[in-house]
Amino acid sequence: MSATEGAGGLVTGPGMLLVWLYGVMSVGAVSRSIYQIATEFDRAPLAYALSAVAAVVYAFITYTLVRGGETARRAALVCCAAELVGVLTVGTWTLVDPSAFPDATVWSDYGYGYIFIPVLLPVTGIWWLRRSRATA
Repeated sequence: MSATEGAGGLVTGPGMLLVWLYGVMSVGAVSRSIYQIATEFDRAPLAYALSAVAAVVYAFITYTLVRGGETARRAALVCCAAELVGVLTVGTWTLVDPSAFPDATVWSDYGYGYIFIPVLLPVTGIWWLRRSRATA
């Protein structure tokens, strides 16, 4: 049985691109949050903590997509929905009250600093996870 078969079809086609994008976002968010928390946490604790939360969410979704199976697919779907709520909440918050965030988070301005990938990724992930179930 190949890795693709074992993943229940989650890492085929668009799923492979999602794994790659979530993996890249995981590395970026983890690196950013570790550096910021270690060196500048006093400057913007909320922003840096939210970047760390984003990193954990990205890493977990990457793991569940690679792991595959129905339980992992459902867990990834819930995390993508939570991620979307987080991006929309933080994105709106940073626009309404910019003074609350002296420094940007991964989700600030709906992911503007990351070419809006943080707002597009969960929407695409939800679409793929729902579609992959329908075809399974």
